Amino acid sequence: MILTMILLFVVGYAFIALEHKVKVDKSAIALLMCGAIWTIFSLWGHDANISHEMVDHLGDTCEILVFLIGAMTIVDLIDSHGGFNVITDHIKTRNKHKLMWLLAIITFFMSAALDNMTTTIIMVMLLRRIIADQKERWIYASLIVIAANSGGAWSPIGDVTTIMLWMRGNVTSAALMGTLFVPCIVSVIIPTAIAVRYVRNEDTAPVDENALEAELPQGVGPRLSKFILVTGVISLLFVPVFKSITHLPPYMGMMVSLGVMWVLTEIIYDRKRGIEESIKCRVSKVLKHIDMPTILFFLGILMSVAALQSAGVLTDVANWLDKQVHEVFTIAGVIGLLSSVIDNVPLVAACMGMYPIMDAAAVAASADPAYMQSFVADGLFWHLLTYCAGVGGSLLIIGSAAGVVAMGLEKINFGWYFKKITLLAFAGYLAGILIIFLEHLLIGL
Repeated sequence: MILTMILLFVVGYAFIALEHKVKVDKSAIALLMCGAIWTIFSLWGHDANISHEMVDHLGDTCEILVFLIGAMTIVDLIDSHGGFNVITDHIKTRNKHKLMWLLAIITFFMSAALDNMTTTIIMVMLLRRIIADQKERWIYASLIVIAANSGGAWSPIGDVTTIMLWMRGNVTSAALMGTLFVPCIVSVIIPTAIAVRYVRNEDTAPVDENALEAELPQGVGPRLSKFILVTGVISLLFVPVFKSITHLPPYMGMMVSLGVMWVLTEIIYDRKRGIEESIKCRVSKVLKHIDMPTILFFLGILMSVAALQSAGVLTDVANWLDKQVHEVFTIAGVIGLLSSVIDNVPLVAACMGMYPIMDAAAVAASADPAYMQSFVADGLFWHLLTYCAGVGGSLLIIGSAAGVVAMGLEKINFGWYFKKITLLAFAGYLAGILIIFLEHLLIGL
């Protein structure tokens, strides 16, 4: 039974990784894989509590999905009102070296509040209006991918994996940001400092300001666009504050934020009587464009991993790693390398199933308290896992959602990225791990 479940997971994952070859959407494969694995477990596992286990796992998974739906709706609402043009319109420099640094910094901080995929789309679209040469755009777009992945790793709402770890209580927002901000920004600075040598230190062609203004949606003025941007970002940043004050799950804070945005936009559009209803960007309209295949992909993947967890597969893998490796930096580092090939969502989900959060009593009772201390809430392993899974996705162009989006938009060649960018990303990745190691030593002192 166990071997069959593992085989189904491996085969399903292969089809997901080769989505562009097999021409079947990865969401369909994930859902089919989830159903097949749970069916095998039910038929041969003979677990009387399987229904209760499924409900428990589904509850945990749906918390993440509801949070993502709320976040995606707010981001799409900002985008549909042209809110992100406010950022792009303020980029005045035309020097290619300064522009590279500026885009990397903006992407880094933007992806801490938005998801890295949305940030990458926005920044690559901006890039098309600034850099005419496609090969040069590839260099800038690659740096945007690195900055988006690194920026998402230090924020509790910056990436799906950090959201998962934060919502389950593996990390807290203050400790995560305090520990990972410096390693993450270093993982951007080093590749950017090297990549500036790939482009000439000269000015780009001027941007047509009229073209930028024309991109505001019909019926949306500059004031409304700025208002939606500011309130949307504040709404997203409100979520961790809400959790720390009320101790309620983060998805509840996201629902409050979405509700406030919904009420505000309804009031605004009810007062706009001079434009047609069809062009009003109400939340009910934006919701119809939510990327539901992505939501269903996460559902299938997370529930598939949950089945392996219920069957004891992840526990066995964790025990093997504890005996054979028994060193958190090595374990997390390997996971980071794997995330350049395998989607980091199931990797992190698997690790969360493999290593439960330890409490003080369990640490004291273990044979190696110093090692097990790394697995307490906000322990070293969870911060390392967050960093490695997020930043490690930049090592290959297919290693993250941001990379796949950039690859699709700019037709970036896999081989070109591997030759030009992988070593840069790897240098930043290792530097960040070294900084986390030094921080750990200083805390120990």
